[in-house]
Amino acid sequence: PAFPYKFKIKISGCPNDCVASIARSDLSIIGTWKDDIQVDQAEMKAYADAGKDIKGEVIDLCPTQCMAWDGSTLKINNAQCNRCIHCINVLPKALSPGKERGATLLVGGKAPILEGAQLASVLVPFIKMEAPYDELKEFIEKLWDVWGENGNNRERIGEFILRVGLGNFVEALEMEPDPNMVLHPRENPYIFYEEYIEEGDEE
Repeated sequence: PAFPYKFKIKISGCPNDCVASIARSDLSIIGTWKDDIQVDQAEMKAYADAGKDIKGEVIDLCPTQCMAWDGSTLKINNAQCNRCIHCINVLPKALSPGKERGATLLVGGKAPILEGAQLASVLVPFIKMEAPYDELKEFIEKLWDVWGENGNNRERIGEFILRVGLGNFVEALEMEPDPNMVLHPRENPYIFYEEYIEEGDEE
């Protein structure tokens, strides 16, 4: 197909993102899980008895502060966990990813071309990665259709999203907006919004 510019896909098996796909590809596929982190409390105790500073090295460094350690038991508020995988890296024998595994799809990462470097943004927080991967293929084709039809020459898809706005891009993909798509709350105090009237609603 005659794309406006190149389209790179990079795949990382887990949130450690060893191939730096989030920074270097138009579509980043990063392995993740949906359910609770698996905890082996006996191994946690073994780490503590061996001299591991669990509070200093794990609990205090958790970015969402979703963990608590009382000296013998680890508790995790999985609803707050952002899957950074730090705790699993430090305590691999005691902690492991959940059993419901899939991937997060991020779009728009790139090194400098027309604009500066930018990291990819989450568009699909969780997708099951099972053969024949029809859901993934349909998503990629939608990306190509919208970007290929409306992108300028030599414009990467991340630059295209910046130009048209994430809201318009998500609408063109016929996706429902999701809070995970927002990197951080808006800094501008002036809030603008559009009213959508569902079919069947009366004005």
